[in-house]
Amino acid sequence: MTLDQLATQPCLPRRGAEHRLDTARIAELLALLPGWQRSADGLAIGKDFKFTDFHHTLGFINAVGFMTNRADHHPDLQAGYGHCHVLWSTHDCGGISMNDMICAARVERLLHA
Repeated sequence: MTLDQLATQPCLPRRGAEHRLDTARIAELLALLPGWQRSADGLAIGKDFKFTDFHHTLGFINAVGFMTNRADHHPDLQAGYGHCHVLWSTHDCGGISMNDMICAARVERLLHA
């Protein structure tokens, strides 16, 4: 699978532990996502994005917000002047689901389209 193939998959409702990805699958998919890492507790994936100023940071946040509203799957965002940390987790399954990987790939495509 490629990053583009991952990004074009649909986000589907994923409720319950059966939708939580195992460690091997997470590692396989993270290999497609440059700079993305598992959180310390292993329940999320995240990446820090750097920008030249707040204007570009806010544009990125707005683009991520638009994309995630369409997917009905939302990240945690922490932002300030010139940076934004994006953290994905699927609370309904108690960890990392395919939706998190799909949306992380879509975020990557936002910056490289």
